[in-house]
Amino acid sequence: MPLFEAVGVRKRFGGVEALRGVDFSVEPGEVVGLMGDNGAGKSTLMKVICGAYRADEGEIRMAGRPQVFRSPRDAAACGIAVVYQNLGLVDQRSVAANVFLGQEPRRFGLVDTHRMRAEAREVLTTLRIRIPSVRMPVAGLSGGQRQCIAIARAVHQGGELVLLDEPTAALGPEQQQNVLSLIRDLREQGKAVVVVSHNVDHVLEVADRVVVMRGGLVSGVRDVAATTAAEVVGLILGNAPAAADDGAPHTSGELA
Repeated sequence: MPLFEAVGVRKRFGGVEALRGVDFSVEPGEVVGLMGDNGAGKSTLMKVICGAYRADEGEIRMAGRPQVFRSPRDAAACGIAVVYQNLGLVDQRSVAANVFLGQEPRRFGLVDTHRMRAEAREVLTTLRIRIPSVRMPVAGLSGGQRQCIAIARAVHQGGELVLLDEPTAALGPEQQQNVLSLIRDLREQGKAVVVVSHNVDHVLEVADRVVVMRGGLVSGVRDVAATTAAEVVGLILGNAPAAADDGAPHTSGELA
């Protein structure tokens, strides 16, 4: 059973239909690359998944149960976490404080700094994220380390489905590989991950499946083991056949 399903999702902004009946699913322990050119609908779909937008039509399911997300808080309560490209970190605060941002533990009415640091160390160790100290401000970290801290926060705050918006953008090659390694580690721990990216090579390196959107529709679904970068680019540009040959029930019923 999929951990997450979106069935027949439509979203309109005035006279523009950004999502035109999208079917999308993610299995536990699966990494799905969500790709498409600018305006394809992938960002709108991501915001519907995380509760930032409400779908006009269609159904959202978690573990087979229909859900209605009225806000990101509703989605978070169901185990959906999102890491946007701007990361949402507070530079002046410590690594530990950023891992707990908005959910700081308290003792006798005060922030329990000792517990916060101990649990932050534990989650970073579990995710194999190497940081000199959880006490240091995130302003002193590299771009790749900052991305990893944002992902650690998403996992620590209950994310079973983690949405990553362009996680390797604006990073150097070494930092990109660190983030891709972390995505693999999330899969090994049974987390479902959706990687929204324009980087075909990075998606093919870590994903199990690629879902390509075009014009508000799913234009194709491919198993990574059975596709190529050229084929994925062809789907993005509208130059490749849409039918998926993997036999999985992931392809939208309305393909471009």
